Parts: sequence; structure tokens; C-alpha cells
Amino acid sequence: MGDQGRVRVGVSGWRYPSWRGDFYPRGLVQRRELEYIGQHMSSAEINGSFYSLQRPSSYVRWRDSVPDDFVFAVKGPRYITHMLRLRSAGTALSNFFASGPLALRAKLGPILWQLPARHPFEPDVLDAFLTSLPRTTGEALDIARGHDSRLEGRVWLEHDEDRPLRHSIEPRSESFADPAFAALLRERDVSLTVADTADNFPMFDEVTSRDHVYVRLHGSQELYMSGYTSDELDDWARRIRAWADGSGSPDGRPRDVYVYFDNDGRGRAPHDAVALEERLGA
Repeated sequence: MGDQGRVRVGVSGWRYPSWRGDFYPRGLVQRRELEYIGQHMSSAEINGSFYSLQRPSSYVRWRDSVPDDFVFAVKGPRYITHMLRLRSAGTALSNFFASGPLALRAKLGPILWQLPARHPFEPDVLDAFLTSLPRTTGEALDIARGHDSRLEGRVWLEHDEDRPLRHSIEPRSESFADPAFAALLRERDVSLTVADTADNFPMFDEVTSRDHVYVRLHGSQELYMSGYTSDELDDWARRIRAWADGSGSPDGRPRDVYVYFDNDGRGRAPHDAVALEERLGA
């Protein structure tokens, strides 16, 4: 394919009752649902980590359920983004990285940080947070060692090799339309999530990371609910190819692209992911 980024398409989470007997074959046991995802997609977003710290044993189980070239994105804790509002997050970051993401090893992809709509663009706060983020798994391991006593007995403090770590921010406030925000992300090499939210929140589509683009498709007509039409999927496929080959980026540089469908309310997400992946040959 020449000089081109790798495209990965998947879903945000995979344990949804409505998928059983629909996307998942009837009778497929729940513990094999992620394995089934791995047979049909190249990536998945772990979103349980947004609601609570997961256990290392869960990350190990997920890692071992999918093929070697499968990659997980991991959603950062809402405790950091929604409760601490990115402030004084040192210990919380330590607890998050100690809770098991590093157990994914080579299957650990980007970390997503989703901000609530009520969170305005605060340059100094955001810059301090982005500066504190680890850029390699080795740095993440160093941060993880600062975990507090609540995690004793359920930590993962090892990694097999030092790998780069990618981060993406998904803001939901119009105040992030400030050009200073995109400039800050470029300076810190963090991607600005391209989020389709049926116009419930602004869609930002500037390319800010040097090596990747992160896309979340929550539904084009009804948030979390509506499926994507054939024409809409064709359009997204064109945009994704352009980011991957560099023609859709100001600097012409090819980038890896991660795409996750979060329109799971009526079970459309996995079907749309497979349909998009087929268009892309991802």
C-alpha cells in the first residue's frame, strides 16, 4: 500500500444484550463475545475504564481473547475528566495506569480523554494535564508506581518493552473552537477526536497529532441510536482514506486512523463497523 497509515475500525464496548442473537450468533457464550469481535474487527474501545478502575486480570483476559494484531483503545477515567476536571490528577493518573492497561502490552492503543460539555477550554489547566501524560509505556509504568493504597493487591506494575503511547481529547464544549486549543494539541502531539454526535455537540476535525487521527461515530441523526446509511459510510471511508494517505492532512503526512462506532443503542454499532471495515479493506 506504500506510504500509508494503518486504519483500524471497531466498536466502543462489546457487552450489549441487544447484540446477542443479532450481531452475536444465538447461543454464543458471553465470555466469547470479545473473541467474536476480534474475528470481525481490528480494534475495540474499552469504555468500562471510564466508569471505574478495571482489574489487571480483566485486561489480561481481554488481551488473550483477540488476535496478535488487534489493538485496544482505552477510555480514561471520568473521575479525572468529569470530577477532578483535569486538576490535581496525579494520584488518579497513577491509579489508572496501575490498574492494568499496561497488561495489554503490544495491544495497547491510544488513550481517550472525553471532556463533558460543561467543561470549558481552560488553556493552562489543559496544558498542565497534557504535559503530565506519559508518552511511552515506560513513563506510564513510572507514573503507575505512585498509586495509592486503594489499589494494593490489584496492580499491574510491569511492561515487556517500552512503546510509544498516544492520547486523544474529545471535548464537547463550543469553547474549544478557539484556535489556541488546536495549537496546544499540536504542540503536545495529542489528537483532537473527530466526534459525530448528531449535532448534539460540536464536531472538530482538525488534524493535530503527528501520527494518528481518532474518530468516534455516535450516530449522525440520533445520538447513540441511529445507524449509518450506505452513503454516510462511503463518505466516512473517503475521509478516513484521506487521513491515512496524507491527502486529508495539511502537511500531507500519512497517519494511522482509529475509528469506533458508539451508536449501540439499537445495536447498529457492530454492523456499521463491519460495513465500514469492508469498504476500507482495513
